[in-house]
Amino acid sequence: MTRLYAFVAALLLVPGIAWAQSYPSKVIRMVVTYAPGGATDAFARPLAQSLSKLVGQSVIVENRAGGGTIIGTDYVAKAAPDGYTLLVAPASHTLIPFYNKNVTYDSVKDFTPIIAAAVNRRSIIVHPSLPVNNLKELVDYAKRNPGKLSYAVAAAGTVQELAGDLLRKTAGIDIVAVPYKGGGPALQDLLGGQVQMAILVLADTLPHIRSGKLRAIGIVEGKRAKVAPEIPTVSEAGIPGFNIPDQWVGVLGPAGLPPQIVRRLNADLNKALNTPETRTALQNIGYEVTGGTPQDHAALMENDIVTYRKYAKDLGITPR
Repeated sequence: MTRLYAFVAALLLVPGIAWAQSYPSKVIRMVVTYAPGGATDAFARPLAQSLSKLVGQSVIVENRAGGGTIIGTDYVAKAAPDGYTLLVAPASHTLIPFYNKNVTYDSVKDFTPIIAAAVNRRSIIVHPSLPVNNLKELVDYAKRNPGKLSYAVAAAGTVQELAGDLLRKTAGIDIVAVPYKGGGPALQDLLGGQVQMAILVLADTLPHIRSGKLRAIGIVEGKRAKVAPEIPTVSEAGIPGFNIPDQWVGVLGPAGLPPQIVRRLNADLNKALNTPETRTALQNIGYEVTGGTPQDHAALMENDIVTYRKYAKDLGITPR
């Protein structure tokens, strides 16, 4: 009887094995939940191009912005688990439910982790018209002008907004978040002076910081960025202990993605990340390439949820 069970089990595996061997046989879509021009979009495009060369099929980036990233994320959650619809997700994927009561999916149960591909930093930056050069001057200015200083973020409920909430509490200042539909539109308004301050992905802002069009105040994570080691962390600049977890950007599939497909995608994405062209392209816009296993990605997501739950409690964040 045991041999019979083993034989039946082997037969059941055959379709999955054959499917994995034929995958991919059509276009793969990588969904970005922000408007074109932002950091996540800029990350996805060279990765998609490199992956396409490796798998021999077109890999396209599809922007589905709106709803504070919920629209595009929900679309992937409800897609067929066949490996042809993937989500390019920033670490705020696990944070958004703490801010937004309209989330229509479970950020863990409704997705399959494939790879945490890279790390990027976020920085507090200001327009040169704002008369501040460092964190102390920014805090002093905000205290003299309570409620009058707004800061742009790529979307509501992102790590950028969390960093602003943490800054508000730890520095004792009154600043107001202004959510956009992506880092690109937020950056354009900052450059144009429509807003004087922003907390954005360093990859978006670094060229403008180096050209003098924007001024960097501090990195919100606990470590300096390798691509811009001259910018101090917020903790170093005057608020000891200020520390947002390292922010990954990764690729997820819908829940139920077959293990064979997950392994194939993970292997190909690791290869794509390590091609000289892709690695250089990502490093040039501020990303630190990591790569890793699906298990690594799952662990990061679980740890983030624990951290964000604590932040939500300590800062009094409730879904709105």
